[in-house]
Amino acid sequence: MQSSSLRFARSVQALAATTRALGLVVPGFRSPPRLVGVQRSIKRWPGGATVAVVVRDRPWPAVQADLVEGIIAANQLTSPAADRARAELWRALEGGGEPPRAEVVAA
Repeated sequence: MQSSSLRFARSVQALAATTRALGLVVPGFRSPPRLVGVQRSIKRWPGGATVAVVVRDRPWPAVQADLVEGIIAANQLTSPAADRARAELWRALEGGGEPPRAEVVAA
């Protein structure tokens, strides 16, 4: 089994590539959040954001969900664009083959 930090790094790389291909802003990622008692936090600044996620002692699908939802939140997406982006991001985590088309998130 891979270390949790290696899994985190590989997931972030896959998500970043897909996020860029969708024409979205790739947030920074870190672990753990600086805020005590939260599973995920987001810090925004002009033109970007940092998503922080707790990895240790959590189910891996929960960590992945926090990464995906962090990207959605950082880009302030709403439906239906959020739903399309979310589907492509999950596909990237599953190793889903072809890169997404840029128009997937166009509103």
